[in-house]
Amino acid sequence: MEIIAGIVNYLVFFGITAGTYGVLSLGLNLQWGQTGLFNIGVAGFYAVGAYTAALISGPPPDAWDGRLVGGLELPFLIGLLAAALVAGIVAVLIGLPTLRLRSDYLAIATIGIAETIRLILKNESWLTNGVWGLQQIPSPLYASIHGWATRLVDAHPDLPVWVQRLVGKAYNGFYLLLVVGVLVLLYLLTTRLVKSPWGRVLRAIREDESVVAMSGKNVFFYRMQALVLGAMIMGIGGALYAHYARFISPNSFEPLYGTFLVWVMLILGGTGSNRGAILGAFVVWGIWAGTDFVAAYLPFSAPQIAALRIIIIGILLEVVILLKPNGLLPERRR
Repeated sequence: MEIIAGIVNYLVFFGITAGTYGVLSLGLNLQWGQTGLFNIGVAGFYAVGAYTAALISGPPPDAWDGRLVGGLELPFLIGLLAAALVAGIVAVLIGLPTLRLRSDYLAIATIGIAETIRLILKNESWLTNGVWGLQQIPSPLYASIHGWATRLVDAHPDLPVWVQRLVGKAYNGFYLLLVVGVLVLLYLLTTRLVKSPWGRVLRAIREDESVVAMSGKNVFFYRMQALVLGAMIMGIGGALYAHYARFISPNSFEPLYGTFLVWVMLILGGTGSNRGAILGAFVVWGIWAGTDFVAAYLPFSAPQIAALRIIIIGILLEVVILLKPNGLLPERRR
């Protein structure tokens, strides 16, 4: 039974991480899958959302903290909304000079801007505490739920060990429900938008924006809306990560984790499909996390295992593209 308790706790942790990536994948699907915006700067919006939530909801700077701002200790929901808002504002600032670029040029611009954001987070200690990151980020209702679980275990010392392990991780179960709730809400919202006349304009821009422009639509304005809404969703994903991890640093938003994996999730799941975006997040993260279990049985060092993960993801992506070019759950053509 102790093994089962360990498996359950790990699956809860897996669901939280995969669900957070599912939020990021939904945001990218709105930009690339629906509108054709080649955004390689996902990590930038992800980081902006995480740091905004941490500064809004986290504790004030202490004597060992290099930052001079933040620490408003506002509720989780306000931090979540602030993360979306600030990520949207950053998207506007990025979109104004870049959205008239096409395809590869937009990709180069966005990945450069994302790296610029990460370097700012790394070097501007007065704002972000630099390489030391932000610590003690509060999790919503953590004190209440964890306190209840601790009191329950202390009041019943005769409980089996596996029950104590499950109760001790009760907060993770709550946070999983929170992440799933946010993911479902965003899925329903984006699906409603995609099926609306506004969504049809986005898909028309993706297919041939010249035709859309000739029909009297402001292509730049619609592209900006898609970029901003997608960035706001990515900012929410960053906030969810920050409040669960309770510690963030610039290293948390390397392009590999913040951009590359999200693109693989969307392509594998099905570009243009919200269901595919979420499925791809769970499948790819399952493969990524699964290598931890086999690493102990392989005669490789830690750097080699890390490289093996990327190779496995790349091979899987190649196989899916060959066998199912439109992804596991492709977009339904209307």
